Amino acid sequence: MQQVTDKLINSFRRVSVITVIAVYILILIGGIVRSSGSGMGCPDWPKCFGSFIPPTSVDQLPANYQEIYLNKRIAKNERFVATIERLGFSEKAEEIANDKSILIEEEFNPMKTWIEYLNRLAGVIIGLLIILTVWKSFPLGKLDRWIPILSVFNLILVIFIGWIGSIVVSTNLLHWMITFHMLQALLLVSLLINVYHRSGKLVKSEGVKMDVPQRIELVLLIGTFLMLIQIVLGTQVREQIDIISSSLGNMLRNEWIDRIGFEFLIHRSFSIVLVAIHVLYFFWAFKYTLRKSQVNLWSQVLMILIILEIATGITMAYFGIPAFLQPIHLLLGTLIIGVQVILLLEIRENVQYRLNTN
Repeated sequence: MQQVTDKLINSFRRVSVITVIAVYILILIGGIVRSSGSGMGCPDWPKCFGSFIPPTSVDQLPANYQEIYLNKRIAKNERFVATIERLGFSEKAEEIANDKSILIEEEFNPMKTWIEYLNRLAGVIIGLLIILTVWKSFPLGKLDRWIPILSVFNLILVIFIGWIGSIVVSTNLLHWMITFHMLQALLLVSLLINVYHRSGKLVKSEGVKMDVPQRIELVLLIGTFLMLIQIVLGTQVREQIDIISSSLGNMLRNEWIDRIGFEFLIHRSFSIVLVAIHVLYFFWAFKYTLRKSQVNLWSQVLMILIILEIATGITMAYFGIPAFLQPIHLLLGTLIIGVQVILLLEIRENVQYRLNTN
């Protein structure tokens, strides 16, 4: 009986970790979509130019294709505006309704279309993986009822993220919608990691528990919150870069940083605060945790990711924002959040142990 239970748990954990990896791959692809300007490569959703397999040539589209898809987007935006107005967000509804940039329809570009199409395919694969985790979570409900509950919630969240993705397209990549979309992806990753961690406790042996001071958890929690703020600040910098690159015809990359101004200065200065907080965390983590423990090992991973994140940021600032580094910089930021969530869960276990034994 125990062998069957262990098999079910291990099967769920395999699918769960594959799903987390897939979400990170999708975040990387999303960064490539953004850095290549392919976000509107498909003007409709969920299809691409009205087909599940997009065209490879403009000759495959009707002569007035821009007008056709613009009208479809306008109709969808009107429904979206009416929805958020009913929810009480009148100012945002008015902002979207009066935003003239939404009315700009891009010309067909086969490369951008297929980059965006691959992004959507990756999204479909993640949806299927989430469904699989839900199916595999139900037998574990008798051991931990929160595992199937959270798994079902993740499925609902993925559906909602997909809907928001369609709104991002219909609003012609409205900037605050892109930021909201990114925060949802981070929430999904955090919840998936939480479910994976809960399932691990079903098979994890007691092992050695450490007497971890609660202040380590607190400083890491502050670091995680500040990292979320930094990611939002980074998306604002990215928005300014999009505006500047568009005005310069995607030329003169070396001048982009100088033209950003205040947003970039805040983003850069905030990174100093982040480093200071995490240096304090590293000092305490290495002082109070056992070598080769999960907390110690993941803390080392976190330190490496932060160093790489800063290095890519400096490289972009001084070398004309190389396009290939933009998605890597984004991916590193989201990986940092994921590792912070893992550490918070591991530290919480040890803090609870200390509180229960005192």
